[in-house]
Amino acid sequence: MSIEEILDDMDELLDKASTVPFAAHKSVIDGERLRELINDARLNVPEEVKHAKMVEFDRDRIIKEAEAKAEKMIHQAEERAKSMVEEESIVKEAKKRALEAVTKAKQESDAIRSATDDYVKGRFQEVEAYFNQGLLDVQSRKKKFEQITQKKTDKKPKK
Repeated sequence: MSIEEILDDMDELLDKASTVPFAAHKSVIDGERLRELINDARLNVPEEVKHAKMVEFDRDRIIKEAEAKAEKMIHQAEERAKSMVEEESIVKEAKKRALEAVTKAKQESDAIRSATDDYVKGRFQEVEAYFNQGLLDVQSRKKKFEQITQKKTDKKPKK
């Protein structure tokens, strides 16, 4: 069950609550069911965090793969350059191609790293916005609940 489903259930619980006689603005809710929903929400929050960590892990894996590919390309370029040492012009050409390969590999690695960083940053922003909205909803409902309970205590006759 997702956080949004749990919050929808809480909202439905409030909608279905019966009103207190002579106090239409107050309702009676099933406290045990509300506590279950709150506990479910607490248990489901870590799933979103786990997902964000998996995204970060994937980013690191992609970066490592790109760096390994770049190293392999560099190694291949160096090996090719060594085999072409027969003539000076061939050596110059090999060095030029090796440098181009290294530059290209670094550019690809930088592009992958940048794209991955942007993706992870975006996912973290989405998760942060999601949790902030959830927190605001919970705070709003808590405030309403406190207002309701305060009104109950204010209206009790003093002995």
